[in-house]
Amino acid sequence: MGTLTATTPKPLLRLHGRPIIEHIITGLQRAGIPELVIVTGYRGEQIEAHLGDGSRLGVRIAYRRQLQAAGTAHALLLARDAVGTAPFVLSWGDIVVEPATYASLLAEFARIRCDALLAVNEIDDPWRGAAVYVDGSGRVTRLVEKPPPGTSQTRWNNAGIFVFAPLIVTYADRLRPSARGEYELPQAVAAMVADGCIVRAHPVHGFWSDLGTPDDLAAAERRLRPQEG
Repeated sequence: MGTLTATTPKPLLRLHGRPIIEHIITGLQRAGIPELVIVTGYRGEQIEAHLGDGSRLGVRIAYRRQLQAAGTAHALLLARDAVGTAPFVLSWGDIVVEPATYASLLAEFARIRCDALLAVNEIDDPWRGAAVYVDGSGRVTRLVEKPPPGTSQTRWNNAGIFVFAPLIVTYADRLRPSARGEYELPQAVAAMVADGCIVRAHPVHGFWSDLGTPDDLAAAERRLRPQEG
């Protein structure tokens, strides 16, 4: 992973000639989301310099800077002033999905009543993210953040895209730090599940990749269809 990202933050790695984060922004913009808050961390100044205010991509971007690696829930809290009282989409900045995924998530969230909708994917190594346990109705019953290899009893993995009611901010605010001193969003979602909040899963169809190695990037290049800017 170090050789992949030593000088470039993962969101700026190029896929079909465009940075990964531009593919994500394309999906959000096509889903009718014109205003974004991007929380940057490692070499975040490169991301801000590349994207600017977002106008050339048809969106408006505000930035928050995470000064140290404090976790994804901490990143959400940095943007809490922008959440307001409406549901919102949250996406990792270094994943690759078909851009239509964002619109399908929003349509599903509008169709059903829930406090959170998680994109999930089928994967045989769920230790790479949170293992997501789902019942027959599609409701999430448990999340386990990075379980040891071979211990997961579910085929579903957190795919890194969420639609949240603002309630998630309250749960993120209550978290205690992990052993690494980080505040992770799946911990907050797990607490919502434990409290009986309605959290549902939405399978990602088509291609999904968590980019952690050069092989991941090569696989994404082969499998994801080129997108127009």
